[in-house]
Amino acid sequence: MASFKEIVTKAVIGKGKKTFTTTSSVVPNCQATTILGCWVINHNFKGYKTGDSITIEGSYDINIWYSCEDDTKTEVIKQTDSYLEKVVVPRRNTTNIAGEEEIIVRSLKQPSCVKAEIDNGKIVYTIEKELGIEIVGDTKVKIAIDEGEDEWDIIEDNNLENNNEETINKQIDEEVKEEFLG
Repeated sequence: MASFKEIVTKAVIGKGKKTFTTTSSVVPNCQATTILGCWVINHNFKGYKTGDSITIEGSYDINIWYSCEDDTKTEVIKQTDSYLEKVVVPRRNTTNIAGEEEIIVRSLKQPSCVKAEIDNGKIVYTIEKELGIEIVGDTKVKIAIDEGEDEWDIIEDNNLENNNEETINKQIDEEVKEEFLG
């Protein structure tokens, strides 16, 4: 008959992903006529628990390449954008033991510019990113224990030291091939 034991271990007790879209604007040094490119670099972030939700704090650098003076000159404007996102991560059906929880945030889709346009002298851009959040905590796992003892395996002793002299000579005669002598 099986009995049960409880094991306390670390496991993922909550997991989810979310796409975030942010629209911002920047005023260029000269009147922009055409947006030539927009890219996002240096994405840094961390997550921590605040009450029942997870707060993700991060930043990235925006580089917008644009033309000005009737498309005769180009410039790049650089700006660092910070963000603060709050999400509620769905919990899995596990027995969570009160204690420290580790928050792991991953960038599933790096921030990228999905839209950039000129509006009343400003450059308005939209950034999209996808973040995955995991909550790791202590949990209990119940397992069945079989109280019966496993059978013992018989160990065959094939070691030459323990065989008698007759067996050793017979083995030598069988293994040595005469065509290799000579």
